[in-house]
Amino acid sequence: MTLVAGIDSSTQSCKVLVIEVETGKIVRQGKTPHPEGTEVAPSSWLEAFREASTQAGGLNDVAALAVGGQQHGMVLLDEAGKVIRPAQLWNDTKSAASAAALIEEKGADFWAQAVGSVPVASLTVSKLRWIADHEKENLNRIAAICLPHDWLTWKIRGSGDLRDLVTDRSDASGTGYVDCEDGSYRYDILAHALRISEEEARKIILPRIADPFEKVGNASAEFGGGILGPGCGDNAGAALGLNLQEGEASLSLGTSGVVAAVAGHPLQDSKSGITGFMDATGKWLPLACTINGSQIQDYFCRILGINYLELDELAAKGETGCGGMTLLPYFAGERTPNLPEATASVFGMTPGAMTKENFARLAFEGIACHMRAALESVRAGGVTVNKAMLIGGAAKSAVLAQILSDILQIPLRLPEPGEYVAKGAARQAAIVAGEIPGQNWEPQFSAEIQPKEENPAWERYLPLMEKLL
Repeated sequence: MTLVAGIDSSTQSCKVLVIEVETGKIVRQGKTPHPEGTEVAPSSWLEAFREASTQAGGLNDVAALAVGGQQHGMVLLDEAGKVIRPAQLWNDTKSAASAAALIEEKGADFWAQAVGSVPVASLTVSKLRWIADHEKENLNRIAAICLPHDWLTWKIRGSGDLRDLVTDRSDASGTGYVDCEDGSYRYDILAHALRISEEEARKIILPRIADPFEKVGNASAEFGGGILGPGCGDNAGAALGLNLQEGEASLSLGTSGVVAAVAGHPLQDSKSGITGFMDATGKWLPLACTINGSQIQDYFCRILGINYLELDELAAKGETGCGGMTLLPYFAGERTPNLPEATASVFGMTPGAMTKENFARLAFEGIACHMRAALESVRAGGVTVNKAMLIGGAAKSAVLAQILSDILQIPLRLPEPGEYVAKGAARQAAIVAGEIPGQNWEPQFSAEIQPKEENPAWERYLPLMEKLL
């Protein structure tokens, strides 16, 4: 019996799955929360991994393991390999002005053609410009730059040598300084972001970009000594866990909302708002990512003084179209569309519309319209999407799933609830170990939802959104 481990080091927590390769079954698992906030000490990820691994019964019998991690977060290291400052996470928007400056300096078309993504606050390149402009002392200490999954893989390996840092093409492609066609670092862009010469930029150590399914080392004895895969960004991990194929998108609703689709070529579109990432297999994974996701439900539960089940029950009784009300749910600013300073708004409130049922449904229709906008951004980049898999915490709501299908006007398949980022990392680990995950690794579906009546909310939402752009 061959066992592999998949790790999901996400914004919210660290999850460890130990899976039997032959059957695809999860035999053990553990989960430990991460600290809240948009800046976090990387040491907390290692401690959470230790605890989650212990909960999962340890890793001594695991043949291989790999880490799927939250993308874009900036980890700066000095010559001794020590963390210089807390890591800025993807949802830290203080670099929005830096992103705007990078676009103004180079032009949106340059960025789309060079790296497949026009800078937004989330990307590492924008955070590096913010460091250059606001923390000169820290800038001068930088010896290496890596991402959360790179740093955690390095620590699992037990290395203190900066030259042992390694990443994969999917996570590297989300930095904003990796060529979107050949997967090589663009030191000219790194230099521009940091306001230094290219010669100085080349002295900074960046993680080696491993090939898909390459063995990059072994875990230290503390973590069982198994073979280490290169890992991946969380979105690529989910796609791998779902075995996502061209023509079908994954629609993930968690802390963020993500629409991702597999493509056989890089996307270099400066207008669609998508990020032209690579996947973990050698293809590309264009996606639209929103900052506002399932927490929209949290806000409405708080306002109404109810729980999730009660929100579902009320929303099911609300009118289609919420009596003419429309929610633009940009509570924390937004990444797609690129509105970092925006706030949420409700339009079309009338006496007749203002019922608890309509207001509860408004949360769901706001989420669904937001995801339709993300889907249209992916399509605008030239990607065909005619169906989707719905995953994430918010997918547990049958009411929301039907509203999503109605507003997106595509069928939705609902995989059985699962940790698909961790499962994707485990699939990678199995392949790195020379195993071939079989049919038992394919997701099982609990339902397929067909769109019913077309919801008028999208037709109202679109012009309101476009006014802000």
